[in-house]
Amino acid sequence: MSADQRKRCPWAEASALERDYHDREWGVPQHDDRVLFEFLTLEGAQAGLSWRTVLTKRERYREAFHGYDIERIARMREAELEKLLKDEGLIRNRLKIVSTRDNARAALAAIEAHGSLDAWLWGFVDGVPIVNYRVHASHVPARSAISDRMSRELSRHGFHFVGSTICYAFMQAVGMVNDHLVSCFRHDEV
Repeated sequence: MSADQRKRCPWAEASALERDYHDREWGVPQHDDRVLFEFLTLEGAQAGLSWRTVLTKRERYREAFHGYDIERIARMREAELEKLLKDEGLIRNRLKIVSTRDNARAALAAIEAHGSLDAWLWGFVDGVPIVNYRVHASHVPARSAISDRMSRELSRHGFHFVGSTICYAFMQAVGMVNDHLVSCFRHDEV
């Protein structure tokens, strides 16, 4: 437990960075397309790595990907992406870097078809957060039937790095699913 004595989800006690993210953002419903795209990008970048690694690189991602301006990212050229592959502030995985641009293009098509990423993505939970009442961290799943469906649909629409586990983590991060443990002070707040 941290110095302030509030009870948190166990994963949030690993570092001050994770604690701050947990306390301020994780599980808070997000409806801004840029924020949704940011979390989709970061969750995909995290694949195979720790969330702490992603959080330490988060600000550089915002800079490198134009504040998550989806239209601007969609226009990024190969030379720009190649330059990012040399940037130590990013996760230098070619497939993950290129997928950000490709996912922006897919996001624009989804926005055209559905009006917004918000409307489309939140449609998977009928626009209402799923509130779970889990007692132990071991009870929190890595995926769900909804994340399986979201993953299939995102893939079908041309998105990459959107497996079911990534989609479930995304849903948790943007508040589609409240997986704060019932003992965590944030459970009732979000």
